[in-house]
Formats: sequence, C-alpha cells, structure tokens
Amino acid sequence: MSRKLRLFLLIAPLALIGMTLFIAAGGWVVMSLWNWLVPDLFGLRTITIWQALGLLLLCRILFGGFGMGGGSRGDSGKRMGWGSEKMTPEERERYRKSWAGRWCGEPEPPDAAAQPKE
Repeated sequence: MSRKLRLFLLIAPLALIGMTLFIAAGGWVVMSLWNWLVPDLFGLRTITIWQALGLLLLCRILFGGFGMGGGSRGDSGKRMGWGSEKMTPEERERYRKSWAGRWCGEPEPPDAAAQPKE
C-alpha cells in the first residue's frame, strides 16, 4: 500500500468525524440560543436538535454562506459593469458626494454637478 493511500485512509475518517462534530455543534448552538431566547421573547415553543439543524440548512439556502466560500456581495458593481474603475477622479468625487448627501440629509442640487466650479 502506498504512503498516500495510507494517509488518505487515516485522514478521511477523521475528517468525516470532524465535520459531523462541527455540524452537531452548530445545531446545538442554534438550539440552545433559540430555546433560551425565543420562548420568552415571542412565546414560541422550544425546538429539538433536528429542528435546529433544519433551521441552519434553511438559512444556508435562503441567505447563503455563513461566511464560507468568499461570497460575492462586495463586487456586485464590478459584476454589473459599473464599477468606479471606469470613472474619472472627478466623477468618483461627484458620485461620492452625491451618496454622502443622501445619507447625511444634505442632498446635492441636481444641476450642481453640471455647473463648473469657479
């Protein structure tokens, strides 16, 4: 038997046991938090470990991730083709100011961007 095969036969069962323990620990954490908070706050009933695992799976399906896989939330502008790398420095500054005005409560007048600064 080759060394690689022996190493694989040793690591594969350990990896399966590790993944199972990791998933069980995640389910236990969700179950514990749910059973600690939700019945008192919202009057709902407690859940079992299997329901907690189902809830974790549902969250994974609906929201994706849990921080794994890198995600693509931050590069949506690049994927859509309107990232700031195609803007001139003046356009970037104008865009930044227009968004800052929206969030800070001081909107920029619509034609202020078109007026030349003296």
